[in-house]
Amino acid sequence: MKSFRVASYNIRKAIGTDRRRSPERVLEVLGELNADVIALQEADRRFGVRTAAIPPWLLESMSPYKPVPLNVQVDSMGWHGNAILVRKEAEIGTHDVLHLPCLEPRGATMAEVELGKAKLRIFGMHLDLSGLWRRKQAAAVIHAAAQRDAMPTVLMGDLNEWSANRGCLADFARHYAFAPCGRSFHARRPVARLDRIMHCRQLKLVDSGVHDSAASRKASDHLPIWAEFRL
Repeated sequence: MKSFRVASYNIRKAIGTDRRRSPERVLEVLGELNADVIALQEADRRFGVRTAAIPPWLLESMSPYKPVPLNVQVDSMGWHGNAILVRKEAEIGTHDVLHLPCLEPRGATMAEVELGKAKLRIFGMHLDLSGLWRRKQAAAVIHAAAQRDAMPTVLMGDLNEWSANRGCLADFARHYAFAPCGRSFHARRPVARLDRIMHCRQLKLVDSGVHDSAASRKASDHLPIWAEFRL
């Protein structure tokens, strides 16, 4: 594989900017992204048994993706809403959930994926609304990544950080580079870079951006972001 593309997308439980729940629209956006690995946030409903916002049969029949099997809750796709999708032909190796220090329920996910001849470790996350807890959660993710064997690593998700280069962004920047994706929130008129993609120095950034289309402006209140890398 010469290069690969990753993406991060807060799908807001498949509720669009018109307040309609439509997993089909989310799948349309995923098709436009054409990424090899996608970290989703708010991939499960918030209450009850927290069923997947995209029904498994719909994901199977209408997309080229499969979820990393987290095996935490029977009807959920993710862990505290965090899910990782990979292409159906990709090989999934070690995968796990991360318990983050939190004021409100938060978590992160990790998966090692083989894309052709490329092996990649992915962390997906959705951090707290509180700046203090975001920094604690960032420290937990950084520590978890450092405990594993060396492997090309990408971290991505909704960091909920409004500042330009302070707080958890400064903490992550000590260890990882940021892909300059751009503003992703709010989808109708983006003003903030809440969604981020970070990567280790082993990876060469080829290109990155925000996916702004007619479908993505309706499918969620966040626009998806993407980055393309070479080893």
